[in-house]
Parts: sequence; C-alpha cells; structure tokens
Amino acid sequence: MLNSTEEQERGTPVPPLPERLRPRTLDEYVGQEHLVGKDSVLRKMIESGNISSFILWGPPGVGKTTLAKIISNQLDRPFYILSAVSSGVKDVREVIEKSRSRSIFSKGRPILFIDEIHRFSKSQQDALLGAVEDGTIVLIGATTENPSFEVITPLLSRCQVYILKSLDIEDLDKLTQRAVKEDSVLSKRDIEISENEALFRFSGGDARKLLNIIELIVSSHLPGEKIVIDNKTVTEKLQENIAIYDKNGEQHYDIISAFIKSIRGSDPNGAVYWLARLIAGGEDPLFIARRMVILASEDIGLANPNALLLANSCFDSVHKIGNPESRIILSQVAVYLATSPKSNASYMAIDDAIAEVEKSGNLPVPLHLRNAPTKLMKSLGYGKEYKYAHSFEGNFTDLEFLPDKLSGTKFYNPGNNAKESEIRRYIAKLWKKYNY
Repeated sequence: MLNSTEEQERGTPVPPLPERLRPRTLDEYVGQEHLVGKDSVLRKMIESGNISSFILWGPPGVGKTTLAKIISNQLDRPFYILSAVSSGVKDVREVIEKSRSRSIFSKGRPILFIDEIHRFSKSQQDALLGAVEDGTIVLIGATTENPSFEVITPLLSRCQVYILKSLDIEDLDKLTQRAVKEDSVLSKRDIEISENEALFRFSGGDARKLLNIIELIVSSHLPGEKIVIDNKTVTEKLQENIAIYDKNGEQHYDIISAFIKSIRGSDPNGAVYWLARLIAGGEDPLFIARRMVILASEDIGLANPNALLLANSCFDSVHKIGNPESRIILSQVAVYLATSPKSNASYMAIDDAIAEVEKSGNLPVPLHLRNAPTKLMKSLGYGKEYKYAHSFEGNFTDLEFLPDKLSGTKFYNPGNNAKESEIRRYIAKLWKKYNY
C-alpha cells in the first residue's frame, strides 16, 4: 500500500479504504436486511423509483449515507446533499429554489439528502416544511439521534423513519473478506486474518471503524511484507496509533463513556476534563445533556432526587441557549452530579422486576386491585377487598400489592446513603414482610 509520500510522488492519491469499498448498488450493500433485503419495504421503494420522504436513524458506520448515495446512483433525478454541520437556512432555500426551477424538466422530484439532520435548528427544519409538503423535494435525512427528540413534529409527521442497526458479526466478516480479497489495494498484499475477535470488538458494529482498523494495520507493514491480523496485533496497533484510528471522530463513544464513568465515580475533575474533550470535538450539547438526565436516575436516583430535576433543567436550558454558553450550564450540572451521593437502587429495582416478569409471565392481578367499572365486575369480586390508604391512620394499610405467587418479593433495596437510609427506616416500619 502506498504511504502518503509515495502517493504524492506518483501523483495518485488513494482514497481511504471505507470510500474505496463503498457499495454502489443494493446488491453490494452489507447489512440492514430488514430494510434492503429481498421484498423489503425500502428496497421495493427504491427499485420502483417511487421515493417518499424518510429519515434513516442509526449509529455511525452502518450505511446511512451509503444508502442515500445508492439511491442517487440508481434514480435518474437531481440529487442534492447538505450537511447539517456546515449548511444553513440559506443553503436549504437555494436547493429548494433549484428544485422548483428544474421540476418542469425533471423525470421525478429532486432528492435532498441531509446528513446529521439532528443538528439542524428549528428554523432550518422549518425552511424544509413547505417544500416537503408540496412535493418540491423528497427529503432523506440521516441521524444518529432519536428523531422524536431532534426533528420537529411537523417535519417528522411528513417522513417515514427507518431504523438501521449496528452490523452483526456475519456482516463484519463479509466486509473483512471483501476488503482483503476485492479491494484494489489490499488484494495485492499478503494478508492473513488468523483471529478476528478484537477486530470486531473494536469496530463495535461500525463498518467505517472496521475498515479503518484494517487499513491502519496494513499501512504499518512494508510493501511485500506478510501481514498477519490477530487479536494482539489489533490491540497493539490501536494503542500506538489512537490519533490515526480516531481521525474521523471514532472515539465519540469512548469519550462519552469516560465522561459518564467519571461522574459515576464521583470525580468532578475527570468529568469536566472529558466534558471539555466532548465540547472541543464538536459534540452536540443536547446529546451530552441527555446522557446526564439518564445518569441522574441510573446512578444517583433517590440518593439525591434533585439531581434529576437539575439534569432535566440543564437539558431544557441547553436547548434554549445553545453554544457557546451552554458549556457553562453543562459544566455546572456535571460537577453537581459528580459530587452527589450515588445510588443505583431504583435502576436495579426495575431491572429485577422486568427479569421477574420475563420469568413468571403475566401473573393475574389480585381481585382487590382490579378496577370494577361494571356491575358484572363488581359481582365477580373485582375491587371488593381493596382498602383506601387515606382512610387509615398514617395513610397506610397492610395490603397485598403483588400477585399471590410473588408475595413478599423485594425488588427495591435502598442504597447506603443518607436519603435512602431514611427511606429504609420508613418502609421497614410499614412492611415487615419485606424484611428491610
């Protein structure tokens, strides 16, 4: 493989491996069988040419942009691409005007593909509404974030949402074999893949990551040298060349993981450092804020109930304020969460309860807890022995609230912190059967 110097000397720059292997047709496309496999809805739409507006939602490197480009190749109609990172309302309006002027002469409606549509502001999304609604353009959006949170309701109601999944091992293996056997550069090298566990693990279901790793390892060998890809080689090369590995922002999930774990570990300094890395890397502040809302319940919970209130307020404030001032709000809340007492008791309680539901199935609701809106239901005993808590001293009565088979089962176990110790003492007085 040519290194950068050899490329310049020969005047033949080589595109990165992910670009060289980018599929040009649906038959070359790897993964997402539920969308593009035989007789699937999206494949039928593409092959018929009757494209309606839709949004592709999925993690990085699973083929959202590739699918849009396949549509561009396959359909004989104008195709425009905008990136939400670098485009504004003016760019959107220019595309719409071009589409209107060409619509008379076009065989089909022009297609506008917007990458990272979740980064478009409300005003930018509003600019699309009329053109999508009157059919001036067909919109195809791509997003890594939940469209329900990031796309305005009027626009979302005019688009079908298709969910793309992380690539599975079979898909990753297919891409790996294609890279070493069919790529114009790698196929000329002596490459042996003796182990692929680390290769697949580090790629995390991301095709772009996978191919970047392979290219990184190949490029570290001299021309003519035999290349053996195994777990040790992959791990060592990635540790040595983390900057190259991350040249397209691939450390996104590693850094957000470090940020969350720093808060969970009660280290405000680590939290602020990784927050700075996220901000410097151009991370969407709403993504950071949303993760802190989740953490406030998952890792702090009832140890400090105000944590969820503050995290939720942070999300709302960041949504209103935007960059660059949002960094101050994010920092305040990150420090607050990091210095709060921690408890995952509520998180564990719901997971244990869900596990029990999966194991024991749909156990019947005790008669005294059932609603009785009709005379027949009342005659069958629905609600008959229910005791209204507020009618008793202390607003409490010892009533069974679980199915008979689960009587006495304890799902919530208060954490060892001041607030939940108080909760433990309170419910221990009420519920002897749970043995708190």
